[in-house]
Amino acid sequence: MEKLPDQLQPQLRLVFVGTAAGQRSADLGHYYAGPGNRFWRTIHEVGITARRYEPHEFSALLKLGIGFTDLCKLGAGMDHQALAFPVDIAGFRDKMRRYRPQTIAFTSKKAASLFYGRPTKAVVMGRQPPLDDFPAIFVLASPSGAASGHWSVQPWRELADSIHAQS
Repeated sequence: MEKLPDQLQPQLRLVFVGTAAGQRSADLGHYYAGPGNRFWRTIHEVGITARRYEPHEFSALLKLGIGFTDLCKLGAGMDHQALAFPVDIAGFRDKMRRYRPQTIAFTSKKAASLFYGRPTKAVVMGRQPPLDDFPAIFVLASPSGAASGHWSVQPWRELADSIHAQS
């Protein structure tokens, strides 16, 4: 059973893609719900949303053209726990081709490394080189409180600037 259901629909402006649900998110059924998670504050501060949303309001972002999914839909917790469950890259690619968002943003280098099949240290943050028949891709610093030592708001700002340029 999926820990968090996808929040996807055709033609979204942006889809945030995590590795897997954190344990608190899985328990509550809300994306980015951990108390130390910077996600909701950051998307407001960089201008992706006009106001600060709370985790329980995640489904309201569909009206703004923003969706959510994870690469590992069956696991939850820290990456070392969640990734004991299958990661479905082919299924993720199929979803993105079916729903055709303008941009996808991996919310950690780990998620991007799984997608690209490269070591995490080989993944750079920010806009990625284009892939044929695929949306624009950004890699963001993880908003998780557990990743505080690697936090940078800069790739989030770059994403926001790109989203605004498309509007």
